[in-house]
Amino acid sequence: MLALAETRAEDFVLDLGSGDGRIVIHAARSYGARGLGVDLDPALVARARDDAARAGVGGLVRFEVQDVLRAELSRASVVTIYLVPYLMERLEPRLLGELRPGARVVSHAFALPSWPHDAAELVRLARPHPTQGDSSRIYLYVVPAQVRGRWRARGGWELRVQQNFQRIELEALRDGHALAVSAASLRGAELAFSGAGFAFAGRVAGGSISGELAGGTPLVFERSP
Repeated sequence: MLALAETRAEDFVLDLGSGDGRIVIHAARSYGARGLGVDLDPALVARARDDAARAGVGGLVRFEVQDVLRAELSRASVVTIYLVPYLMERLEPRLLGELRPGARVVSHAFALPSWPHDAAELVRLARPHPTQGDSSRIYLYVVPAQVRGRWRARGGWELRVQQNFQRIELEALRDGHALAVSAASLRGAELAFSGAGFAFAGRVAGGSISGELAGGTPLVFERSP
């Protein structure tokens, strides 16, 4: 799960339903990431704290007795989840609304109900699990920036964007003339589009999209009313 999320040392990993804490401990020990695990079971939280201390990562991670539905999400850049579907349904709008664009969510076994995943992987288990057999599927979601609407930039550029989660449809115009966009993508805060004779790659930050056209020409789109 951590590998699929491309976990790095600068990440803060939040494990919802952390059990014995192995994911958060592994994030600290193998990637140098900081982390927090939350679980309702005090005995498992105590075990996780002891295991973190024995692993030498007690200064990087914390474990708390807490309801996953009340957990503070906004600090996390990686969220790992192994929860039943009704909890996934309740968490989905919070994950989209409270995590920063580019944050990664990895779910084990159960997909989020409405949000299409960015990637999925079938993992072979070291030994069969009583309810899952010899494999398990994990799902990756990258929190998308909100880019729906109209954007304008100097040089007569205009964008019109429709958005459904990370999936976008983009129209580009220059000096009022429509351009034939052949590809457009949004991954986290990274937005790109291209067509015959033009290509743009930029990053969404608040009310602007800053980037470059192919060839190095800077271009900044501002959100238009």
